[in-house]
Formats: sequence, C-alpha cells, structure tokens
Amino acid sequence: MNFNYIVSSQYLLNYQTNYTITNLANHLENVSHDTINRYLKIESFDAQDLWKNVQGEIVTNPEGYLIFDDTVLNKEHGNKIELVRRQRAR
Repeated sequence: MNFNYIVSSQYLLNYQTNYTITNLANHLENVSHDTINRYLKIESFDAQDLWKNVQGEIVTNPEGYLIFDDTVLNKEHGNKIELVRRQRAR
C-alpha cells in the first residue's frame, strides 16, 4: 500500500481521538511511521485536499458546523521526551 493524501484524509476523518502518525502506522499494513513522516515532510497537503476526499461522506445541515483544528498543544513535560522539539508557527 502506498501512503498518500487520500489515506491520510480517511484516517483524519475516522480517528478523532488519536490521530498520531504512530497510531496511523499501527493501522496500516506495510506502511511504517517513517514512511508517513517522510511523506508529510515533502508533500504539500492542505485543507482543500482533505475536503476533496471527504466531502462526499459529510452529511450537511444548515444549522451545523464542521471544524478542522490542527492546533499543537504545549505539553508540560514534553522537553523530557526524546526527539521532541519546539513547534514553530508558520
């Protein structure tokens, strides 16, 4: 299986509580954490790509809202975790 934006979009749509690269890799055969990480570093993946993939699965309602939030929260003990680095704003 090749990893691409469609796989990533489907994952984000279906896993609202644990959307880490590690969790995604655990659910895909023959796709490692490193493969996903490399893909996300080199590909430009934006909200329009996500929307193109999932819009057919969304049931709309004039009184409803759909919100995607990519906020990275500061973790109090993050500096004690190996390989953790400070996130920079874009």
